[in-house]
Amino acid sequence: MKVTIADNAGFCFGVKRAVDAVYSLVEDETPGVMTYGPIIHNESVTDELAQKGVKIAHSLDDVPQSATLVIRSHGISEAEFDKLNEKDIKYVDATCPFVKKIHETVSEHSKAGEEIVIIGSKDHPEVKGILGWVKGKATVIETTAEAAEFKPFSDDSKVCVVAQTTFNSKKFKDLVEILSKKGYYINIVNTICHATQTRQEEAERLAAESDCMIVIGGKESSNSRKLYEICKNKCVNTFFIQTAKDLDDIDLSEFASLGITAGASTPNIIIQEVSKACQR
Repeated sequence: MKVTIADNAGFCFGVKRAVDAVYSLVEDETPGVMTYGPIIHNESVTDELAQKGVKIAHSLDDVPQSATLVIRSHGISEAEFDKLNEKDIKYVDATCPFVKKIHETVSEHSKAGEEIVIIGSKDHPEVKGILGWVKGKATVIETTAEAAEFKPFSDDSKVCVVAQTTFNSKKFKDLVEILSKKGYYINIVNTICHATQTRQEEAERLAAESDCMIVIGGKESSNSRKLYEICKNKCVNTFFIQTAKDLDDIDLSEFASLGITAGASTPNIIIQEVSKACQR
């Protein structure tokens, strides 16, 4: 069986930067290292960090003043930064620079009186963080139905549209097209991460030419789930797994060609383990 690994599978720049920040603190024996939420949606990484003494805070109220908190690549709201500073808690800001740019964009445009539309998943931590930088009205849109139903708060509103960095790029274009036909003044700022778009396009091509597709990612990883949806649309034999062990329940013997891609929170070692397991 021919096995092909996507060139852009695995850690993206922002995730690697955040994970490296935590490991650097651990190696320096910094006391009280904590992350604000899991540093990435990958259990093997978070379990290893837990064994090294890194704790996860799910609320800023859980963070003692003696801790050093790492803010993950998803970013946080302006109010949460204010709270950290008020409590005088040491922190390392590992927010992805591309996410930071969105914070600046929505802050600037909302201050200018524009209504903000965020295309993304409203429950995703990145989107929650973005909402926390809006100075006025904001709406989160994820589906075609929501885009079709959208109306600004007033007829003369100017609307600024941004996207969650890991959103499906093709779906973003479809939703923007629906919004653009409404006749309102709309300023489109495509904030989907270039690495995300490249990963999605590459996965789609690989799925189209493969008999079987394996997508590796954490079960809570939004970008990995989107990769699965894209691949499944092109290759019916697409499977979503977290580690090589999950292959035990999948019969790959009937396939002549197999493609492998992975979400931005998947370490390279897991990708290599899956590749080897597929070739046994």
